[in-house]
Amino acid sequence: MHLGRQTLVRHARPARLAAVLALALSSCAAPPADPAAHAAADASFARLAALQGEWVDVDGAMVPRGEMLVTYKVSAAGSAVVETLFPGQEHEMITVYTREGQDLVLTHYCALGNQPRMRATRLGGDVLQFEFDGGAGIDPARDEHMHSGRIEFVSADELRTEWQGWSGGAPVADHKVGLHLARKPD
Repeated sequence: MHLGRQTLVRHARPARLAAVLALALSSCAAPPADPAAHAAADASFARLAALQGEWVDVDGAMVPRGEMLVTYKVSAAGSAVVETLFPGQEHEMITVYTREGQDLVLTHYCALGNQPRMRATRLGGDVLQFEFDGGAGIDPARDEHMHSGRIEFVSADELRTEWQGWSGGAPVADHKVGLHLARKPD
């Protein structure tokens, strides 16, 4: 049986295209996930989700002692934890914690009008450490923004957090916020 040139070309193109496409897609595949990192991020996210509820200022540093300062709510079918600081007030701020692959990330919707994004650099144990990883409307070498955060789980009903603001590419001493929170009693 004799096949003409056009017949061979017509049948060869889809096969060649499929081979090139398969090769291209295989080179774009994500690297294998690190099971230990994935488990640590899962466990840390679960600890954040367990914070759901209202939390009061233990020291009276931000609001009168014992008044509600922060709420935590699990949202988006369990895929996000929404932290609301100063709920219902003019300077209310929201931080959304989510998973991104094997990482734990947050976006802080700040009263400064920007949205710094941070990635957890320390997971496990009783401490989560977050560091700046970009953000909307922020030039970290110039703009004031929240740059890092630390959450310490003292107990199931007590937290200590520390947040560091930056401006001009460096930490700002008077933009360091520490909170001591306790779960609001029923």
